[in-house]
Amino acid sequence: MRRKNNINFSSKRRKKGLDVKKGALLVVVLVMLIGVGFKGVTATTAFIEEKRQEKIEMQKKAEAERLEEERKRKEEEEAKKKMVGVYHEAKKYTYDARKIQEKLAHYDYSNNGKKMVFLTFDDGSSTTVTPEILKALKENDVRATFFVTGENIERGGQKAKDLIKESFEYGNAIANHSYTHDYKVLYPGRTLNLDNFLADFNKTDELLKEILGPYFSTRVIRCPGGHMSWKGMDQLDNYLDENNMASIDWNALIADAEGKKKNAQELLDYAINTSQGKDIVVLLMHDTYGKEETAKALPTIIKYFKDNGYEFKTLS
Repeated sequence: MRRKNNINFSSKRRKKGLDVKKGALLVVVLVMLIGVGFKGVTATTAFIEEKRQEKIEMQKKAEAERLEEERKRKEEEEAKKKMVGVYHEAKKYTYDARKIQEKLAHYDYSNNGKKMVFLTFDDGSSTTVTPEILKALKENDVRATFFVTGENIERGGQKAKDLIKESFEYGNAIANHSYTHDYKVLYPGRTLNLDNFLADFNKTDELLKEILGPYFSTRVIRCPGGHMSWKGMDQLDNYLDENNMASIDWNALIADAEGKKKNAQELLDYAINTSQGKDIVVLLMHDTYGKEETAKALPTIIKYFKDNGYEFKTLS
């Protein structure tokens, strides 16, 4: 008689329960793995995006630095083109006009025994006298400062303008002596009208740019009649200080615009007498029409200062 096999339902139920637990655990593990994997992907994506943004910012910074360097380079190139009073190679002949302005203002003409003379000519250019002045300067290898007047330049036409170019290219300094030289316009009632004054001088500045090019400017002026002659000049002084400009009068002269007309010898005598005992001499002369004797006297004036140990400088 065959023995019946007893089926253990209890064991099957336990096995089935274990399988369910294993399945649930597997699901939990899978869920955890999926979650971690998603977070990992998210973290990786965020990291990549962060690095991409960093790279973009670095590129922007590099480009900004490049543009700034380019701007500075262009500014430096433009600055090198600018000519203030003299052209670049003529800087070796020139001296800081602001320092001379200070010396003149305080009547201090000492310079530790080192002698300097500034030959200055007002009211040009003229087509008659200025060429003779330039000839004498070239023959004696010295430079001067020309305080030019706009109306006289235009009166002389292209020849006068060419003389300005010739003078500048030789190494002379070109400075501003107003356009009209009209006291009634500049100093009505003997008192400075700053608006009229600046408008008048700016007109000559623009004319000089037309002649010498847009990179030319001058920071040196001479007031018609002299700074010392007028009231209300404090407002001009403030303007000049704010714009690093200088107003230059004189401490010696040849008197070619004072009193009776003088011959070359008399003009030389004035130059000698008024410059005595001064290390720094700013000599007032004129190269406008009718000053032929000034041109005749100039070689002997130059010789006197050379013989007495003066160095010839320009103002800019």
